[in-house]
Amino acid sequence: MKSLASLGCLLLLTQFSTAEIKTKAVDYTADGVTCKGFVAWDDAIQGKRPGVVVVHEWWGLNEDAKNRAKMLAGLGYVALCADMYGDGALTEHPSKAGEMASAVRKNIDSWRGRAKAAIEKLQSHENVEKNKIAIMGYCFGGSTSLQIAMTGHPDVKAAISFHGALPTPTVEEAKKIQCKVLVCHGADDSFIEEETIAKFKSAFNEAKVDYTFESYPGAKHSFTVKGIDDKAVKGLEYNAEADKKSWDSMQKVLKEAFGK
Repeated sequence: MKSLASLGCLLLLTQFSTAEIKTKAVDYTADGVTCKGFVAWDDAIQGKRPGVVVVHEWWGLNEDAKNRAKMLAGLGYVALCADMYGDGALTEHPSKAGEMASAVRKNIDSWRGRAKAAIEKLQSHENVEKNKIAIMGYCFGGSTSLQIAMTGHPDVKAAISFHGALPTPTVEEAKKIQCKVLVCHGADDSFIEEETIAKFKSAFNEAKVDYTFESYPGAKHSFTVKGIDDKAVKGLEYNAEADKKSWDSMQKVLKEAFGK
């Protein structure tokens, strides 16, 4: 019996040792620009599975976004980090980050097109179920996810925003949304005005969008980003409780959206 138990333990350990999160840098083209994306998946999982696009904050595709992709891979998804600026552009300076984000946002068709290119790149991955895609993002990436939701993309089943800027769509624009939407918002976010929140909710409610708006007391902008306090930018602050709650809510929405 002892030997059988030992053999069972050995087999179990072997099974876990073969599980590994794989990562890979991937190039794709969007809006005439070469984008430097990043993909993560668990190679111990057999067959196809849903995919999730992760859109970075206004700093560019940094380690924070890549770490989220790895966490999603650990949950069983294939995750691809979009490079919304192209050529892997990255900065640590708020003023430069604002310039880069504004340059993309000024043309809504181009903005959405860059996100759609990332979706298509994810769909080309051999392990991805092409019609089971979600898009999520942080700050600039959160607003990007909501923009994709408003296109009514047929393969996108969920759009999730973490401390992202909120659009103020018309009811007709909101009616194009076919996917589940989750907005994770810091109740003390000084960058998002109450009037903007009210207009957002009004349009989504009238259009009968399947959405959840969570507001976390005491949480400010960038509440999911560990180390953001070190940047000493007023209004940016990590909040461990809001980070955990929003991540848990995201997992629930993804399971509901993908039917698993």
